This record gives sequence, structure tokens and C-alpha cells, in this order.
Amino acid sequence: MGFQHFRNVEICGIAACVPNNVEDNRLLDILGTGEQKFKFIETTGVVTRHVIGNQSICTSDLCLKAAEKLLNDLNWDKQEVDCLIFVSQTHDYIMPATSCILQKKLGLSDECFAIDISLGCSGWIYGISTIAALLQNGYFKKGLLLAGDTSSVTKSHKDKSTYPLFGDSGTVTAIQYKEGNDGLKVHTATDGNGFKAIIIPHGGFRTFYNSKSTQEIEFTDGTIRSNLHTFIDGPAVFTFGITKAPRSILGLLNYFEIDIQDIDYFILHQANKMLNEQIRKKLKLPISKVPYSLDEYGNTSSASIPLTMVTKLKKELENKPCKLVACGFGVGFSWGTIYFETDKIICPEVIKY
Repeated sequence: MGFQHFRNVEICGIAACVPNNVEDNRLLDILGTGEQKFKFIETTGVVTRHVIGNQSICTSDLCLKAAEKLLNDLNWDKQEVDCLIFVSQTHDYIMPATSCILQKKLGLSDECFAIDISLGCSGWIYGISTIAALLQNGYFKKGLLLAGDTSSVTKSHKDKSTYPLFGDSGTVTAIQYKEGNDGLKVHTATDGNGFKAIIIPHGGFRTFYNSKSTQEIEFTDGTIRSNLHTFIDGPAVFTFGITKAPRSILGLLNYFEIDIQDIDYFILHQANKMLNEQIRKKLKLPISKVPYSLDEYGNTSSASIPLTMVTKLKKELENKPCKLVACGFGVGFSWGTIYFETDKIICPEVIKY
């Protein structure tokens, strides 16, 4: 029922990269008056966001910078990296797979297993599960999970319900085989009935790009977007998040008989503060155990969990063993939770690019 235990693996390090360009929601005209801006920030928790703006930067560029830094700090031989997984919804091209391009740019062996996974907010959980499954038997020894999105590109600048929420980031998580290690305990789930709740209607092969794709449409709530921009059904996503995330976390802890009081930190996908606070309160978790990166970076899709770890838990991760639970939930509908332990991992300062 969605539960898996991947033994003999350990997380060795996490790194993150964000664009230099920063946007401040307190200065964003589409949010309206000063009072309206304050209300938006208070509700969502998003004050500033790092976005690519007019720069020709792709998600893979951000992930590449993070990976180069982490490989150097770990002192890993690039030729010993056996697998690379790229999790994103903002790939370089429709084809080829961006993971193949990253394998080349990183200088990894041509024996490297490389694959793309097209997921958003749950992507880091699914990516970790996939790479752990590849490593757990010891045939592969070292792997890189590159997860991120340049979500700002897919949002209409005239849509106040989406654009001010999202930031851009690329991350890398290094994982290796370690015989005897307890590894990762995971719960994953999917409900495709909700696939229309977060969607870009045009541009795929179901509805290919056409002359009408870029036409801007004004909706009754005043937002303006085209069919190449992201649509989000806010109420449906909110209900989904506050229902599935706590159930997934409690389900995982109960299934593997883990005491919730023993967990040092719960890292939630950074959806928005109102939603995440509902989850925290349902689980009766103290504020000190639920870190937020929303205020500075916004919702960074599949990068949000590792980015939060790098920016908010760096000292703890580098200096002491930690028991952690991470939960991702969103587009698809897709969600999942992971329990894992770290022991003084490499966690460099966030890179600005």
C-alpha cells in the first residue's frame, strides 16, 4: 500500500542554487494596494523570490552549479557516479532527456544510468525513492538526484493567484550505497482524478502548441493568462494538501512504528504558509520543528524540500545526527513522505547564479 523500505543507502550531502535576481512581493503591482500586499504576504508567507527574470537560465543550469559544488566538497570521483536522476517539469527540451545533457556537462562516465522524472512538488520524494531503489543492492554505489524548477517561466505575470507564489531553484542530493545502513522509509501515493487542478493546458502532445496557445484570456477574478501558463484550482489544491499530507506522514510513522516525538525536523513542501500551518497544527508539531524557506524563496516546486534543508538546517545537518521526515504534495495529484537519518552530511551555502 505505497510503503517501501530501501536499505543500505545513505544521503551524503545536499546543495542548492538559486538565481541572483530577486523579486519583492511588497513591490509587485499586480498584488494591488499596500494593504492587499500585506494580506497576501501574511497568508502565503512569501515575501521575496529568486527568479530567472530575463536571464537565459534553465533549471538544469541551476542544478549543474549545485552538483559541481557538491561533488567538489564531497571529493567524489565523477567517474564513480553510477546514476543521475533529473526531476523537473521545466526540462531543456521536449527531447532529448535533460539528464543526458547533465551527464555530459558534469563529465560523468558514459556508463552512467541517466533518466528524467516529470514531477513537481512531490518530485524530491519520488526521486529519492527511485535512486535508492537503484542503489540498495550494491550494483550501483553512488548517485545524484538533481531536482528543481524554473516555475516563474510558466506563470503569467498578470496572474496574482500564481506568479507571486513561485520561485526558481535547482538542487542536488548525493546518495551512496552503505551496507548495513537502515536507509530510507517511504510512502508514496497518486490520485490522477485531480490532474486538472494544476495544469498547463497547451504545449504537450494532448493539446499541442497552436495559434491560440499564446492568446491571453481575462478571467472573472481579474487574472490574465494564456493556455501556456499554469492554472491552479486553489481550493481543490488546499483541500488536497491538508488532507493527504498529514495522513501520509502519520501513515508512514505508524507503519514503520516510528515515534513522532523522536523526529528532529519535519520538512514540508513549501506550498504556502496557510496550507502548511494547517498541516503542522493537525499533526500537533511545534513551530521549532517545521522550518520554512517560503519567506525568502517562495514555492520552488521539487526543489523546496532540499532548498529548505540547505537554507534553514545547514548547521544542524553538518554538525549532528538528525532524524528527519519530509513530505511533498502537489501536481498530479501526487504525494509522498520519507523518513531518513543523516549524520553530519555536506551541506554548502546556497549558491547564487
